[in-house]
Amino acid sequence: MPKILVEIYNPASHHSYDVFIPLKSKVYEVAYLLSNTASELSKGYYKATEQTVLCDRVTGQVLDHQLTIEELGLKNGSKLMLL
Repeated sequence: MPKILVEIYNPASHHSYDVFIPLKSKVYEVAYLLSNTASELSKGYYKATEQTVLCDRVTGQVLDHQLTIEELGLKNGSKLMLL
């Protein structure tokens, strides 16, 4: 399964994580997995919820949760934000 390496920033915990994500996964699947992982790693600073969204870190645009990573045109080195 092809994957890309992206940087995920979580403003609640002030941490960034480099993560491999599958190109064929939908954004809502990736957001769910990342939010649970960030919740565990942040030691209580970030709490995973059903309203978690992924945004482009440069523009602040919320990514459409029904599209795949590939459909959004994300590439290696893309910078995202987990809110």
